[in-house]
Formats: sequence, structure tokens, C-alpha cells
Amino acid sequence: MDNTDFLVFESNPARADSVTAALQFLGFHPRSVDAHPLAAGGCRGIYIGDVADASVLEQQLALLGADAQAAVLVADDAELASRLLSPAAPFAGRAAAIRFPLRYEQFAEAVRQACKPLQGIRGTEQRFVGESRAMARVNALIRQVAPFDSSVLVLGESGTGKEMVARTIHDCSPRKDKPFIAINCGAIPAELLESELFGHEKGAFTGAISARKGRFELAEGGTLFLDEIGDMSLPMQVKLLRVLQERVFERVGGNKTQRCDVRIIAATHRNLEQSIADGKFREDLFYRLSVFPLELPALRERLEDLPVLIEEFNQRLERRGVGSVRFSASALQTLRCYGWPGNVRELCNLVERLAILYPRAEVRAAELPERYRGTAVAEEPTSHRLLEVMDAPEIEPVRAVNDATLLPEGGIDLKDFLADIEVGLIRQALDATGGVVAHAAKLLRMQRTTLVEKLRKYGLQSGLAA
Repeated sequence: MDNTDFLVFESNPARADSVTAALQFLGFHPRSVDAHPLAAGGCRGIYIGDVADASVLEQQLALLGADAQAAVLVADDAELASRLLSPAAPFAGRAAAIRFPLRYEQFAEAVRQACKPLQGIRGTEQRFVGESRAMARVNALIRQVAPFDSSVLVLGESGTGKEMVARTIHDCSPRKDKPFIAINCGAIPAELLESELFGHEKGAFTGAISARKGRFELAEGGTLFLDEIGDMSLPMQVKLLRVLQERVFERVGGNKTQRCDVRIIAATHRNLEQSIADGKFREDLFYRLSVFPLELPALRERLEDLPVLIEEFNQRLERRGVGSVRFSASALQTLRCYGWPGNVRELCNLVERLAILYPRAEVRAAELPERYRGTAVAEEPTSHRLLEVMDAPEIEPVRAVNDATLLPEGGIDLKDFLADIEVGLIRQALDATGGVVAHAAKLLRMQRTTLVEKLRKYGLQSGLAA
């Protein structure tokens, strides 16, 4: 499926590559196209540089005019630049000039200005995906709290996407044009965390050869995300509480008081109320941070989101040039039976792993890593069992489905499920016989020609011996 959302009209290959790479970095799916025909419907933007027939392209743009909801980027030295960038142009208000050689800051600002009337570029849209009832509630809470400066405490298991929630809140807030600064409080030694948060003056400690800004200064006017706040030491909690209460701080080794205008979003996978009872977390800091608590569901609690999450991860992999992968109906059903202790992060890693192993192919249940298959997939014999069958032809053929296989509550695609089993058994037969098709056919009690047809059907024929 073509998910192009930015068309690049540029006859100069070097420039086309530069613009395409920059747009991909910003999260778009650009595609270089010829001027004929112009198919901008549904696209978020168009880039125009040197083109073979500028007059024809200009006519097509005029026909699209205000009806096409697309931003327009124009190379400032392009033939059409003066006309497309004029206030009377069809795309007035959502066109911006691009200068070469490209500079990231200028390019990103031009894209932002051109897309602003169309509600922002992809990087500033809500990126926390999910269609389940649990995620609908989370997204509703994000929209409610984003416009305000209230502190937010994001709770949830590791891998549920707490930082993504924090970034989404920032991107939907009035502070979205200011910095978003993240710091993992559990990954920095306690003796260095104060300097990381508040900065230090020259000579404040051994190795402080120059003054340095802390995260509070870097996030001025924006959002500071304190990840794993539950791992912060008690002495550091006292200092953080003062900053949150008074909105002032001093650099380490300095005595100049600085005011700060920073929104605080904190996150933890720990039970802070239990940590308070254990004397490991300050109760007053907890109440200061949890003005608006927001708890994320574990992936096992929103399994209906698996397809949309997989699609989101595939799009990210495509932007990185890794490729993508598809899952058969039975593979998805098998993944729904898995517990997902690593949550969304684990799913993301699985999709990337399979995209590398099976680029742009369909993964069936039998091809999932063993830990994900569990008991949801019908038992398949090992290669040793297959060899025993070949040596003892009087034994009844191996059954693909055992009596313990249960029909899922929501039903199943039987054809797809049986194909998964068939592919798995064929792969095992080939592994057991060193890829010799004739021997594998004997193991599977079928004619060699029949097996060859099945190998061709499932795309397994390459590199095999007759």
C-alpha cells in the first residue's frame, strides 16, 4: 500500500535526494515524481524545484488551488518560485521557500510554517496510537491536560510508552514551540544528578572546567520530563521539591538564584505509594508531582491495538530504510495469546526483528520466535521425529493438529491456519533432509512434484537441491 504523503518534483537528482532525506527525517513519506501527472490528492505537501515543464506543472497547481489540503515548499531559485510564493498564488499562506545547500534548521522551520495552517507537521501530531477503549481514555486525558501547565505524573509498566505520552502532551500544549527536555533520573548517579538538573559553575567540582547549563535552563519555557522519578535519591528529592514549590534554583557551586518557567512531567514504573510507605519517596513531592496522574494500560490489557501498533512500527521502519513485515491472521491470533511482559517496546523490537528476517513478507504463526508461539500454535514434530517417520513407514503419519487445539472465541481463518502448519512442517522436513526436495517429499508422504508446487506456492524454492 502506497503511503506517500509528500511529492517531490525535482529534476536535479542530488537535490531530490537531499529533500527526500530531510523530509524522511521529519517523519514524512516523500516520493520523487515526474510532473505528469500531478496526483497530489490526499498528500500533506509538495516540494517544487527544477522541473522539465514548469508551465504545465504551474497549470496543474492552479487547478488544485485551495482545494488541495497540501503545504508547498519551493526552491528559492526555481523557475516557479516568484509566482508560487507571491501573496496571489493558489497556495498563499501555506507555501515556503527552501534554500540550498539545505540547512536543517531553515528547512524544518520552512516545513513548519508551510504546514502550520494545516495543523502542524507529522512531528507535532498526536503520536500515541491505539483504538482500544483504554487508549481512547488515555488520549482523552492527554487532550484535557495538555493546554494547562499542571504537573503530570505518568504511571505504568516499563515499555508502555510513558515518554511518548509526555512528548504528546508537550506537542499538544501551548509550549510546543519550546524545548522538550528528558532526563532519566534512574540512569544518572545520585552525585551527578544535581549538576545535570541545575547545571554547575566553573570549578564547582573536580572536572568542572567550564560553566554548564542544567536541564531546567535548557527546558526554559518548555517541558522537562523526569523519567523514573521513583529512583531519585531522598536528598535529591528535597532539592527538586524546593524548585517545584518556589520555581527558583541555583547552579552547583553558584549562589545566583535563577527563576524557571518549566512544565514538569514525571514518570515511573514503581508504586510510589508503596515507596512512600517504605520511606523511599517523599510524600510531599508525590503530591506536588501528581496533580494530574495518568496511568497507562499494559499491552496485554489492550490487545485489540496490536494491528495498529504493528502498522505504526512498520511505518517507522520504512522511514529508517529497514523495510516492513506483515503478520498472517493466525500469527496475530498467536500474538494475542502472549503475555507481553515488555509491553509496547517488546512488540516494537519483535516487529523490527521479523522485518529483518522476513523483509516485506508475511510471517505465519509457525515462523514466530518460540517464546511467542507458546501453546497457541498446534504442536509440530521436531526434525528428529520426522527422521523416525522416514525410517518407519508403517507408523501413522504425524498429525498437524492435536486434540488440545481449541477454536478461539472470535473464530479463526482455517485456510490461513492450516497453511501455517503446512509451511512449518515443510520447513522442518527440508531442514531434516538438508534441503533435498526428494527426501523431504518422502518424509511428508507426497510426490516430489507436489512438494515442488507447494514450495513455489509459499516461496520456499530458492537454494534447494532436487
